[in-house]
Amino acid sequence: MPAPRNLHSGSSQVLSAVMVLLGVAILVSTLARGGGPLALGVLLGVLFVAAGVGRLYVERARRR
Repeated sequence: MPAPRNLHSGSSQVLSAVMVLLGVAILVSTLARGGGPLALGVLLGVLFVAAGVGRLYVERARRR
């Protein structure tokens, strides 16, 4: 069984990647339906991607 710290780190990376994928899916869906740059879906998609990338960045910086 992996150490709790490794388990936390791995699950954090997985959830961060899921956030990025959800953000991209929201963006694609909104743009495919004709949403403009200030549509709610675009704003939420960008925020999801930014949050996921930020979490990945912090997790990798913490491991160094």
